[in-house]
Amino acid sequence: MSKRDELIAKYADDLKNKCGMDPDMDLLTAVTIGCGPSIYNDDSSTVASSQESELETVKNNFLIKKLGLADGPDLDAGIQKAVDTYGASERNKYRAVFYYMLVKHFGKESVYS
Repeated sequence: MSKRDELIAKYADDLKNKCGMDPDMDLLTAVTIGCGPSIYNDDSSTVASSQESELETVKNNFLIKKLGLADGPDLDAGIQKAVDTYGASERNKYRAVFYYMLVKHFGKESVYS
């Protein structure tokens, strides 16, 4: 099993056990691949949801640039919903899991098909 496959299995486990979601493995794999090498770095593999600057980066670089969404209050609401779903007290919010939830929330699965 490759390192990426191990990480995808870990992300699927987080989605099931911490977020209460049944993951679409093809989509999760595509989102994980889309994260690039950041998934292998301890710092960049997670989202620091308590840092406003980190959430702005997620909004600008992922939601607006990658998913092509228009800026607005619904983006902040979607990010907050992902934080709440993952659990605000959960220290390690994996970037691939966080992005997967945002893709599902905004119905942008087509970006990865």
